[in-house]
Amino acid sequence: MNTISVETLQRWLEEGRPITVIDIRHTKDREEWYIPGSLHLDIYDAVAARDPSVLAGLNFPLDEAIVLVCNMGVTAAIAAELLNQRGVKAYVLEGGMQAWSLAYNTAEVPFEEGVEILQVRRTGKGCLSYIIGSEKEAAVIDPSVEAQVYQALAQQRGWTIRAVIDTHVHADHISRALTLARQTGATLYLPEQNRVHYAFTPLHEGDSLDFGRAHLIACRTPGHTEESTCYLLNHKALFTGDTLFLDAVGRPDLHTDVEVARRRAELLYDSLLRLQSLPPSTLILPGHTDRPIPFDGHPLVRTLGEIYQTTPLLKERDKRTFVDTILARIPPTPPNYLEIIRINESGSLETLEKPVTELEAGANRCAVH
Repeated sequence: MNTISVETLQRWLEEGRPITVIDIRHTKDREEWYIPGSLHLDIYDAVAARDPSVLAGLNFPLDEAIVLVCNMGVTAAIAAELLNQRGVKAYVLEGGMQAWSLAYNTAEVPFEEGVEILQVRRTGKGCLSYIIGSEKEAAVIDPSVEAQVYQALAQQRGWTIRAVIDTHVHADHISRALTLARQTGATLYLPEQNRVHYAFTPLHEGDSLDFGRAHLIACRTPGHTEESTCYLLNHKALFTGDTLFLDAVGRPDLHTDVEVARRRAELLYDSLLRLQSLPPSTLILPGHTDRPIPFDGHPLVRTLGEIYQTTPLLKERDKRTFVDTILARIPPTPPNYLEIIRINESGSLETLEKPVTELEAGANRCAVH
């Protein structure tokens, strides 16, 4: 059986190689998350039953690699076998979409001279993290892929990671902030709170971090969580975590009850109103997107003015209506979010009951549209 690793498929997509990725999962699974550019054939059940006719009428380009994808790679292997019997050389993505959760790509965010911003994107999961580099020093915000990825990217640009920062205690993915800080010797910064059980340097409203020509200011924005904090870079770009997305706002209900969720929604309204006082030209760099991210090198960024003009929830001026609306639109909770929160609060990966890829499987569900 010809298999292909996540790392190899990621590299092929980055290089723009001729390749056809065929997703054979059920439509409901495909709708949640998928590999950008992949072809969808809802043939999972027929393939699992080894129906030889299910792929018989399909023609595939002989000059392109064929990669078959399912949830974990098992059923895709059967599809590859059926194609091999027809003389078509097909690969199976090892670990399927569950393994693809860790795939990433990067994009440069245009900014001012002397300060560079690199957006690191988990293409399936939708997590967005950032490396800010200036005069050979760097800070990492909301690291969500393995620590060595950030170290390698910084090394390629001649940067030394001095600070690692989270915007809040995450619920949909395991934070790599503590691990990255330990491996690099960087200072770990978190919003001031009493949730986590390990040492960190707290950031309060108005606190600042300076390195090179970069100047970060902490802006407390409770709502998604009590401790949620945005970071303003040189008064021109705002790293918003899960407070504000490019077309949505953060959900206020995770790891709490109905009463507290309503109070958080009220806090979120106040926080978003505060952000609206920033210049409309402020670049918004969120912590997530709820769509698979193409390997196109285009950063996911919009101006604050554009977001407030095109996001209906942000146009609501009545606080009670905003709160009622957002609570009525809460999406399903992220899979395994309670376990993920426990890990992020404890900082320990030693007692995992499931593999990381299984814990983090699925698209982001922290946005309310």
